[in-house]
Amino acid sequence: MRVLFAKKQMTGTQHHQILMLDSADNVAVALGDLVPGSYPFNGQIYTLAEPVARKHKFLTKSLKKGDKVIMYGVPVGHVLIDLPAGSVLTTDNVRHFAASASLDKRALYSWEPPDVSPWQERTFMGYHRSDGRVGTANYWLFVPLVFCENRNLKAIEDALTRTLGYHRGNTYEQLVRQIIAAPASRESQAARYFKNIDGIKFLYHQGGCGGTRQDAEMLLRLLVGYVNHPNVAGATILSLGCQHAQVSWYQQIQEALFPKSTKTLIFIEQQQLKTEEMVVRTAIEKTLEALHVANQTERQPAPLHHLTIGLECGGSDGFSGISANPAVGHASDLVVALGGSAILSEFPELNGVEQNLVDRCVDTETGRKFMDLQTAYEKSAQAAGSGFDMNPSPGNIRDGLITDAMKSAGAAKKGGKAPVADVLDYAEPVRKKGLHLLCTPGNDVESTTGLAGSGANVILFTTGLGTPTGNPIVPTIKISTNTELFQAMNDIIDVDAGTVIRGEKTIADVGEDILEEIIAVASGKETKAMRLDQNDFIPWKRGVSL
Repeated sequence: MRVLFAKKQMTGTQHHQILMLDSADNVAVALGDLVPGSYPFNGQIYTLAEPVARKHKFLTKSLKKGDKVIMYGVPVGHVLIDLPAGSVLTTDNVRHFAASASLDKRALYSWEPPDVSPWQERTFMGYHRSDGRVGTANYWLFVPLVFCENRNLKAIEDALTRTLGYHRGNTYEQLVRQIIAAPASRESQAARYFKNIDGIKFLYHQGGCGGTRQDAEMLLRLLVGYVNHPNVAGATILSLGCQHAQVSWYQQIQEALFPKSTKTLIFIEQQQLKTEEMVVRTAIEKTLEALHVANQTERQPAPLHHLTIGLECGGSDGFSGISANPAVGHASDLVVALGGSAILSEFPELNGVEQNLVDRCVDTETGRKFMDLQTAYEKSAQAAGSGFDMNPSPGNIRDGLITDAMKSAGAAKKGGKAPVADVLDYAEPVRKKGLHLLCTPGNDVESTTGLAGSGANVILFTTGLGTPTGNPIVPTIKISTNTELFQAMNDIIDVDAGTVIRGEKTIADVGEDILEEIIAVASGKETKAMRLDQNDFIPWKRGVSL
């Protein structure tokens, strides 16, 4: 069905400030605050006995205790009591419900790719690597194999970033000087010494030893993915010497995952060099030599099929699945249709829409891998006394996402409609073109950390409440679900999808805007997260993290 907004159209049925997303739904969404009263909608009159806050939902038909709540055409909960039409849905009267999925239920699935003729001959300016991949940035990494090396990393960071022109300074330093009446600093930011090196990044973490060997292995697989990322020129890798995550183990994993790697790697082991001074001095001297070589690589035109976009949401609200997420889904479909790749993450936020994703898998084995990873993850959560139903945060619930299935049905819209080409476990690299499902937690940073580790060279991050997340090596484009957030937190948001809610643009319009932003960022445009040096890096330990 189609809905007429004030100026544009989008999928659904809408009247004034009410929206129904699918003809099978028995709930409607309030696009604005609704007061008690009668509302003509979809050929009927609905009477609200109580206010419905913007982004929240009310029933369009009466339900008996135990009946399913349907939204986006799928069950997203069940009612705990008899509820008349017009009732507001809350955590007091609705509980999470997710329909089961099965490989035996796979339905035929077909996809008609969107028209991408306007972008067929377009390129972005990227860094071409010897393995055929193209980076959207050119970073040098400092990687500790164990948390014991974080102190040395900090000493190196302080020395290199200021001297080589990568230190942006703290915008609040002048405020402190004003408060304490201190004289203005004479220090000014140095010019960038290596013009083709976009930055030197430091992957601080708390792993590598003291935990399980399984966690050490997962950390190493993730670090190998970062070091061998197309956005990385090379890396200086620091080791203490006695930890679980040994240099030799790192090398074995790299050989298995990237056997043809030609990355420049500098290994520094503290228990061989002994003193901190020798570790820091050696790391700096060898890295500066390597940076002179890495600086010779310049941006060159690259076809858009070299794009691999990561799809993420955080701080979601009741508009996420209506504006920003489906717009990102359209952008994802455009990239896939152009021969590129997309990665949809956050498995707890696919709960309830698994059957649709299984149907979209290119073959039974791909569907089976998705179901196996999803089932194992959910069982581990339950074994720890938790579950996918506990995923929504207080902020999600306050802004209209009251069950995990409701949140998941909207979150999955980021994956568009393309077939699922492959399914990846955490830290598993992308090997194919097309849409991928990546097993990550719903935790924003653990998930974006995994997207970068699997090879995303641009990340799209939707938010309805405002989340200041970025990544050390992958440009992260923030997309707001509503215009009020875009205006209020403009220092962290790049694109406003609230134009869909206001009826000024269609989902396809905003999806095309997002693709243009991807091309600009892939060519060197700074995102808001980059300007703020938002370098979030949190590896997922294979315990429970929702």
